[in-house]
Amino acid sequence: MNKKSTYKYLLFLISVVLLLSFAAPVFGEESGEAAAISAGDTSWVLTASALVLLMTIPGLALFYGGMVRNKNVLSTMMHSFIAVCVVSIVWVLWGYTIAFGSDISGIIGSFEFLGLRGVGAEAFSGTAIPHLAFMVFQLMFAGITVALISGAIAERMKFGAFILFAILWATFIYSPLAHWVWGGGWLMELGALDFAGGTVVHISSGVAALAAALVLGTRHGHGTEKMAPHNLPFTLIGASLLWVGWFGFNAGSALAANGIAAGAFVATHVATAAAALSWLVVEWAYRGKPTALGAASGAVAGLVAITPAAGFVGPISAIAIGVGAGVFCYGAVLWKSKLGFDDALDVLAIHGIGGSWGAIATGLFASVGGATGLFFGNPGQVVIQAIGVGATWVFSFVGTFIILKVLDMTIGLRVTKEEEVLGLDLSQHNERAYS
Repeated sequence: MNKKSTYKYLLFLISVVLLLSFAAPVFGEESGEAAAISAGDTSWVLTASALVLLMTIPGLALFYGGMVRNKNVLSTMMHSFIAVCVVSIVWVLWGYTIAFGSDISGIIGSFEFLGLRGVGAEAFSGTAIPHLAFMVFQLMFAGITVALISGAIAERMKFGAFILFAILWATFIYSPLAHWVWGGGWLMELGALDFAGGTVVHISSGVAALAAALVLGTRHGHGTEKMAPHNLPFTLIGASLLWVGWFGFNAGSALAANGIAAGAFVATHVATAAAALSWLVVEWAYRGKPTALGAASGAVAGLVAITPAAGFVGPISAIAIGVGAGVFCYGAVLWKSKLGFDDALDVLAIHGIGGSWGAIATGLFASVGGATGLFFGNPGQVVIQAIGVGATWVFSFVGTFIILKVLDMTIGLRVTKEEEVLGLDLSQHNERAYS
């Protein structure tokens, strides 16, 4: 399908969004602030929400932007930027209610919160923060999850196709999965532990990245041309911003300024440090030199792996999880190169494999907040975690594959060879990152 047809699809979707936006005030209800609201907890959750946004823009944008060739840096960074924009609107209009509306058969939420109807200043269930604060915190999670997938399709996907993909994936994959795990769905009822998004965010995006890499195919010149990162300082700065922002991601998931948040903060930090070091050790032994890219990748792998466990484990267990993340994720990068599929920025290796290890490790090491794992007397938790991991892999891969195939058959996913050789900065945006 040509560019004009793509634009018609986008204009149609924008029109629908605008109509729903005008309808939202009709649906909406004003709610008075409840006496149970805690100023401290609310301040922390709102700050944590901003930190999660920081993870995406500029953190992830810089992390990914530095790893591509200089002719694609703007297009790659735009994926993170536009993912936040698109998913924010989807989440407010219908994504949040699918994820956190009243449970329907353990699969999706009801439409009681459509257009944020009834979501106001009253305390969210079981917390001392406004419902709106909880909603916007979860919005930031949805935004970064879609942005993470973009690392697999870098340097070859149409910008318009990515926008449509973001809308569909946030609606049909992310929102139902969030309901399964956090919104009262079947995995939550089963007892699966996912403190801050090991399954919902990282496994889902990592597996979606695999599906996207397979559907899109390899970049022209993959395996024969040099495709080295063009700006590793960008990547290192991006990883550092991700590390800082991740304290909001994990400690913020306590939804209160309390001891659980403090424990998650410490676990996040030490796991990340351990993963960066273990990745470097393995890389040093295998390649003969430690690299800045390896340190940045190892740190992100540690952040990913500790995410599901952050509020359930102590510092020593967190270090063990971090060490495993560095080793397993580095091994997955080597494994990818042997199989030959083109997950451009190693989303599967870091997020899919790191998230899977973290989810299983939660079942091994959980010992805090009433949760126990195998090493603390509850072997059944490992089985439950494995079910959650398997279900997320299947749902995300199959659902993403279907979405991408439908888009490919209608509007097309890839730019032309000529546009790809020219670079997506010019062919998609008519701009250059550098003069």
